Formats: sequence, structure tokens, C-alpha cells
Amino acid sequence: MSDAKFELFYWPGLPGRGEFVRLVLEEAGADWVDVGLLPESQGGGARAIMDMLGKGAVPAYAPPVLKVGDLVIAQAPNICSYLGERFGLVPPDEAARLHARQFQLTVADMVLEAHDTHHPIAVMKTYEEQKEPAKARAQVFRTERIPKYLGYFERVLKANTRGGGRYLLGGDFTYPELALFQLVEGLLYAFPNAMRSIAPQVPGVMALRQRIAERPRIAAYKASQRAQSFNPKGIFRHYAELDEPNAMK
Repeated sequence: MSDAKFELFYWPGLPGRGEFVRLVLEEAGADWVDVGLLPESQGGGARAIMDMLGKGAVPAYAPPVLKVGDLVIAQAPNICSYLGERFGLVPPDEAARLHARQFQLTVADMVLEAHDTHHPIAVMKTYEEQKEPAKARAQVFRTERIPKYLGYFERVLKANTRGGGRYLLGGDFTYPELALFQLVEGLLYAFPNAMRSIAPQVPGVMALRQRIAERPRIAAYKASQRAQSFNPKGIFRHYAELDEPNAMK
């Protein structure tokens, strides 16, 4: 299993929840392939993603799905936890691993809330079919939820005396920092006006985001053609009417 290639199955054209997994694979320097980006003639594309959902002893509900040899697992936080522990991106003691998962799951909670700003009623309905409820949901998300979530991570950074305000856990980088980085990137894309006001309140979080962006493997990946940009079909979407429309540009 140590020599197995990691196969990630996620929709092509979207960073989405798959991006949280991609970042861990890149930071780890893993031998991996983004199956959704392969042409169908090579067993890739959306068809391969759909086919994978029915495979494995325990079928996955939805992507992302990671295949490592005979092992098939799903759910982004679960995959990131597995990879982070396998590649030593978290201390080996039980408490550290549990706290790393705690942070990863907290990010996942906020990602879901970010998604629900543009789809507050039903996932299968278009944004245009629920625009007015979306405005109300986004207003609460901007003013209450973003400050609360990012404020939590700001407190975590300050409370971690071993990390000197630079790390979430212990005295060095751990894999949930990649998730926090991607979360902040998504919020900056979807709610630039709101984040302009919130960012000064969480300087530690914003500094961590910059440090992750400068990590060599992450920077190289983000500059490559393999990295997919945020767009109006993903989890993080920018609609001017859902941001702070009266904020200074």
C-alpha cells in the first residue's frame, strides 16, 4: 500500500470540496492523479466519478472519493485526516490527531454554511429560484457567521502558546491549516466586500493564510494549470447582491 498511487475522484471544473484533499496531497508530495481531469478515453471525466460512487465494499454517497489500492474512502474531512496522519502532517499522539480532525470538521461546517448562502432552500433548485431567501441567509452569514468562525480560529492561534500564534496545533504546521487556508480563499472570492471589513479583526488567520500560500508545494500547485479557479458553479460563489452591496469598493 505504501507504493500505491492515490486516485482522487471529484467533479472536473470545480475546486469544491475536492480542493481540500488536493492541497493535502500536494503538500505531502504524494504520487496522485486527479481522475476527473483526465479525458474519458483515459478513464477520467465526470463518468468516472459517477462510476466510482457505486464501487467499494462501502459505497460513497458523493465525491470526493479517494482510492488507494483496494481502499476506497469518502468525505473530505475523513480523507484529509487519513492523508494528514499517513504523511506525518500532524503529531502522532492521539490528542493532536483528534484536535486536528476537530479543526478540519469545523472548517467543513463553515463550508456548508457558505454553500447555503446561495442555496438556502434546495440544492436541486437554481440560485435564481431562491434569490430572495439567499439574500437573507447571506446577510446573516456575513455579519454573524463569518466573524464567529474566523474569530474561533483566531482564538485557537492565540491559545496555542507553543505555536507562538503561528500554528493551530503544537509548534509546527499541521494539515488542517490547509483547510483554513482554502476556506479563507473561498470567502475572499465570494464575499470580498465583507472580508475587507472582517479581515482586520482576525490578523492571525489572515497571516496564516499568507504563510500557507507561500509554502513551496502549495504555491507551485496554485500556479499550475492543474489548479482550478473558483467559479459560479462551485461551493463558493460570488454574487454581488449577496456580498455587502453598499461597502466601499
